[in-house]
Amino acid sequence: MAPLSDNAMLLDSEEYELIDEKQDVAIISPQSLEPEEPEQEALADDYEAMKPRVLQEIPDLETESEAVHTWQIEDWRRLPKKSHGPVFQCGGFPWRVLFFPYGNSVDYASFYLEHGFEDKPKDDWYACVQFALVLWNPNDPSIYTTHAANHRFTSDEGDWGFTRFSEIRKLFAARWEDRDRPMVENGAANMTAYVRIVKDPTGVLWHNFLNYDSKKETGYVGLKNQGATCYLNSLLQSLYFTSAFRKVGSNGWREPWAWPSLTSPQAVYQIPTQDEESLTNSAYTLQRLFYLLQTSNDAVPTAELTRSFGWEQKQIFEQQDVQELSRILMERMEEKMKGTEAENALAKLFVGKTKTYVSCVNVDFESSRIEDFWDIQLNVSGNKNLDDSFKDYIQVETMDGENKYFAEGFGLQDAKKGVIFESFPQVLHLQLKRFEYDINRDAMMKVNDRYEFPEVFDATPYLSEDADKSEPYLYQLHGVLVHSGDFNAGHYYAFLKPTKDGYFYKFDDDRVTRATMKEVLEENFGGDYAVPNGTAGFRNPYTRTVSTKRSMSAYMLVYIRKSRADEVLLDVSQKDTPPHLQEKLDAERALREQKRKEREEQHLYLPVGVITEETFKHYQGLDLALWDSNEANDAAPKQYRILRTTTIGELTKTVAQDLGRDPRYVRLWVMVNRQNKTIRPDQPLTDLDMTVDEAHAKHGTKNTGFRLCAETADPVESDQSVWPDMQPQTNVNTPVLLFLKHFDAEAQTLNGAGCVYMRKHEKVAELASPILQMMNWPAGTAIKLHEEIKPSMIEPMKPKQTLHQAEIQHGDVICFQKVLSEKETAPIIQAGGYADARDFYDHLCNRITIRFAPKPPQGRDEDSFDLVLSKKMMYDQYAAKVGEHLKVDPTHLRFCTINATSHAPKSIVKRNPNVTLQQTLSPHYGSYGAMNQLSHALYFEVLDLSLSELETKKSLKVTWLSEGITKEETFDILVPKNGTMEDLIPVLTRKANLDAETGKSIRLYEVHSNKIYKELHMNFSVASVNEFVSLYAEKVPQEELECEESDKAIYAFHFNKEPSKAHGVPFKFIVKPGEVFTKTKERLEKRTGFKGKQLEKIKFAVVQRSTYSRPIYLNDDDILSDVIADGEDLLGLDHVDRTRSIMSGRGDAIFIR
Repeated sequence: MAPLSDNAMLLDSEEYELIDEKQDVAIISPQSLEPEEPEQEALADDYEAMKPRVLQEIPDLETESEAVHTWQIEDWRRLPKKSHGPVFQCGGFPWRVLFFPYGNSVDYASFYLEHGFEDKPKDDWYACVQFALVLWNPNDPSIYTTHAANHRFTSDEGDWGFTRFSEIRKLFAARWEDRDRPMVENGAANMTAYVRIVKDPTGVLWHNFLNYDSKKETGYVGLKNQGATCYLNSLLQSLYFTSAFRKVGSNGWREPWAWPSLTSPQAVYQIPTQDEESLTNSAYTLQRLFYLLQTSNDAVPTAELTRSFGWEQKQIFEQQDVQELSRILMERMEEKMKGTEAENALAKLFVGKTKTYVSCVNVDFESSRIEDFWDIQLNVSGNKNLDDSFKDYIQVETMDGENKYFAEGFGLQDAKKGVIFESFPQVLHLQLKRFEYDINRDAMMKVNDRYEFPEVFDATPYLSEDADKSEPYLYQLHGVLVHSGDFNAGHYYAFLKPTKDGYFYKFDDDRVTRATMKEVLEENFGGDYAVPNGTAGFRNPYTRTVSTKRSMSAYMLVYIRKSRADEVLLDVSQKDTPPHLQEKLDAERALREQKRKEREEQHLYLPVGVITEETFKHYQGLDLALWDSNEANDAAPKQYRILRTTTIGELTKTVAQDLGRDPRYVRLWVMVNRQNKTIRPDQPLTDLDMTVDEAHAKHGTKNTGFRLCAETADPVESDQSVWPDMQPQTNVNTPVLLFLKHFDAEAQTLNGAGCVYMRKHEKVAELASPILQMMNWPAGTAIKLHEEIKPSMIEPMKPKQTLHQAEIQHGDVICFQKVLSEKETAPIIQAGGYADARDFYDHLCNRITIRFAPKPPQGRDEDSFDLVLSKKMMYDQYAAKVGEHLKVDPTHLRFCTINATSHAPKSIVKRNPNVTLQQTLSPHYGSYGAMNQLSHALYFEVLDLSLSELETKKSLKVTWLSEGITKEETFDILVPKNGTMEDLIPVLTRKANLDAETGKSIRLYEVHSNKIYKELHMNFSVASVNEFVSLYAEKVPQEELECEESDKAIYAFHFNKEPSKAHGVPFKFIVKPGEVFTKTKERLEKRTGFKGKQLEKIKFAVVQRSTYSRPIYLNDDDILSDVIADGEDLLGLDHVDRTRSIMSGRGDAIFIR
């Protein structure tokens, strides 16, 4: 076996798929046997001969300048470690060779080409250079070695070349390879640089994309990929640059009442969202996204949009089908546009018409139907180009011989059947069917065949003779959406032409680059690579396999009618966007900028929170204030952003100014975290020259801002002390600052009443005097006193103790309440209130704010509400509170826990008298259902009956079929456990909004594995319904009501390839004896609701109910009643399951909420 060359590629058979291709047979002629003349060896000093050998032409790149320069190297061993050759010119720029004679940290001579500017060039300087370096013996030019490379030289990357150019040991060896002399002879060698500067057609030739700025280079920005959302990004960019999709018209944006009747297309920007600026509104988030694409300097995230679609993490990391996403997105936008000036705007842009027809050859009879289309699906397999696909699409099928068509009034006739286009839209979306089912592999596979599409497409030949052709149907290519990879793994990106006469750009997620027409067309036709002889192929980065087939190919094409290009590719400016959108996003941008600036300056500032006596009075709860609130609240501290170098005196002046007080009568106290988990004043800050930073370091708490309390005093005479604790006194009887709270049992409130100074030797009973004065209560009013030691410790105070004996200190909280008689407390307790402060404190310790939301999918977010409840409440207690809020009977309320990740309903809350709200929301670790559950929210649903009655009911999930079998609505219906199907009908009639007449002719049947198991008569017991079957209900078709005695019924079902792969909604169908299947299909069309091409793609068969039966496929001239051999036979409809995504196997079908 011959040894591998240095450049050969080793392939691991376990990692790469081996390619087994049939080799073409070699045809040997006498001429091919003649020996070829050996190619004459070039010499290194023959520059013209050497240049094409070492510097091969690169197709599609235009040469701007070329130069050849030779550096005569002498005294190799005496050269410094880093040497430079002489400067030479190419393309108006200086160049030179950079040389490391002893290697650049390797045992090889290192050579590089570098620019020769004396100073660093400008930041935007660059040159795209193809170069080769040839080292040769000046005494024997046949001895040489060479290396070549391409590089984009910039101010940051000024050199490029070869660290391991040639091994030093070999260069100085006595023999160079098979020659009799060395490469470096007598310390001398020549280095020739061949330099070719090429024009950069796109601005990114050989770019490394470090610090690449899409907006600066192209004027456009990309979209961020959230995980596997490249398919979404390519579609959104395509719609965005179809600017009529978003622009509201030539007169700019107006309020809805002032919208004119514009002739130019009006779409997404015109959807009125100013009254529904919710991030759950997909129209609003799409408007926001388009506005950001228009105004942002950086790639735009799509997270808001996907969240408004209702997508979760699962959908973010699943690739879906672009075509399906496009259709669903269009449907949702159409729904949002209904009833607005934008209604039908999308149809004017994207909808064309087809005619499906059957035309008799010998008689004057034609059956036809006109249908709308939003896009056209074209076959790639078996077609070479776009025209071939259209010809395939409209090809005419001849119906003759045994396949004649039954024409009403004319009998069986020869006919032509097909589809023709009546009109094409202004924007033509063509979906290329690159993914098809491979029957041999029993899997979906990507079709990588070569398939060409033009820059200009003439759709006229595919129009009907009667179509309006007064305006040319010439289409200009606007976009190419590309899929690179195979069915199981890949990547999407788009080539788009934003303006009528501009360039194409490649939009690859967050990167935007200019593209050549070869990149747009040729490189996306698919097919084989032009593979050099001996090369196994190219490696696909997504599948990690080597193949000669291109992995990237066009998947969707967007063409714009040339005559309407000015209307579709409108200029969209700032004034064309809704004002409320601009204002909202500008405000958000300003807020982000402000927060960014604050983060940058954060080390210079200290957050300071200050409470006052007024803060305390507004607060109801434990401790002194609402310290952790981020919202504006009178009970929360006022937040200041203070320079750390600010003095305490300066801060005091700032606080005093906000309070409207003289700074001399304002004093700041340090708040400290006590060991009992309370935050209380500890000592006043008396050194006014100390900085805030110093004070915080000395008295504050790490990892939090500086918490202070501002004490105020009334003006005094100049010779008196402002602060009671600063007046002359003995140390044992100093005043202490106390905070007084009032518990009002009748109002069920606990608010701050004020602050008071008391001396340590005064008795607890003496607090009554300042309290009665503070509350304006009459003398002699009986009160009870409690000390709020910590949230869970509220202790009664002894009146005869001194404050010193009670261990009262600065910042302690004393709670007082009136002493009430039994007569006064009875109604309070009956109303569910608390008559004693300690009980009320217990309530505060256990209170919790719960978010109640209507259970999806029927519920709406705007119907959610918050309630403050106690963790100790039982089911009936919190149900009563929710019922009071909703004004419904609490016995009719049922609750459900919520999955913390998906926010989907988790489990029904059982009405257990021994389980508290806290235990429901936060079950004990290890108990069933404890994991991944929201601890502050519940779903609710209002039942039609009480929970007690519910226990006597059974819930049945019934699917109502309203339009043949094409439209399904599912309802949860409660019926008595001992009832019958007759009890189900009235409930279904009410929930499905059916009229009384329809309610009388409803049929029910059980379905298992997508086949009808049995019909349920009205006396069928509810208890007998199996929980593993599906229930379907429908109005009995008129055809069945009018059937004749000779008619028979058969159950029909859908399957894909094999009867065991059933899908869809089964149904009952009437079989008429002697009826030709052509006529039967017409009745099937009416019965199922399948029309046009959808019906034509279905193959019909008779299938025995046995699991392993083989289908007997039916022809148009067969008679169904004759083929059916057994009463148990089924009618099978063989077709692809359209309810699943074309990318099925990757996850659930795509949806937009």
